[in-house]
Amino acid sequence: MVYIGRVRRSRILAMHISRVLPPLLCGLGLIVAMPAQAQDYGGGLVDFLFGGQPHARPAPQQRTLRPRPAAYPPYREPEYAPANRDVLSDQWRRQQVYYTGGGKVGSIVVDTRSHYLYLITAPGQAVRYGIGVARSGFEWGGRKTVSRKAEWPAWTPPPDMLRRRPDLPRHMEGGPDNPLGARALYLGSSMYRIHGTNEPWTIGQNVSSGCIRMMNDDVVDLYNRVRIGTEVTVL
Repeated sequence: MVYIGRVRRSRILAMHISRVLPPLLCGLGLIVAMPAQAQDYGGGLVDFLFGGQPHARPAPQQRTLRPRPAAYPPYREPEYAPANRDVLSDQWRRQQVYYTGGGKVGSIVVDTRSHYLYLITAPGQAVRYGIGVARSGFEWGGRKTVSRKAEWPAWTPPPDMLRRRPDLPRHMEGGPDNPLGARALYLGSSMYRIHGTNEPWTIGQNVSSGCIRMMNDDVVDLYNRVRIGTEVTVL
C-alpha cells in the first residue's frame, strides 16, 4: 500500500510540474537552454525532466507513390503529300469568291460542268474548290445530304466496278495510297461521296464513276467546315 501511494503521489506531482514548470521556465529564459530536441517533443517534456530521455514521436511512414502510367503518344494520322499547287492551273485553286447561284448559306453546290464545288459561307459569298467529276456515262444530279464523315476512309469497290476492273483490290484500308484520299463525305444512302484522291492531277477532269474528287488538302478543309446533315446539290 505504501508503494502504491508513492506511485500515485509521483504521478500527481508529475502532472502539476508539467502544467506549472514550462511557464516558469519561459519566464526565466531557461527553456532556451534545454536541448533543442526536448522542445520538439510535445508530450515528452515530463519524461525528459525526470528521465533525461524524451520519448520521440514515431516518424511518419513514407508513402510509396505508385508510378504513373506512361502517357500515350499523341495520335498521328497518316501523312499525305499536299498537291503541288505550282503545277495546277490557278483556276482550280481554292479561293473565296462572289457567288450568285442558288443554295442556302451552309450548303454545298457542285457544278459538274465547270468542275467546281461551292461551299456557301454567306449571302453572295462562297469557298470555291476545283474538283474531278464523273466521266461520260456515269453522270448524275440531284439533292443529297451528308450522312457520314470519315477520316482516311477504307474503300471497298462495288461489284459493278470490280466487273469492269477485276485488277482492283476487294478491300483497301485508309491511307495515302487509298483512292478515297484523306477524307470522305458520304451522300445519303448512295454510293457517291465527296472525297480526296491520290491522283491530284485528275482535278478538273471527268474521270470518276460518279464521286466528286478533291485534292486532299481541299477535302480536309471542307471536312472541317461542314457537318452531318449538310445539304448537297449536284448540278
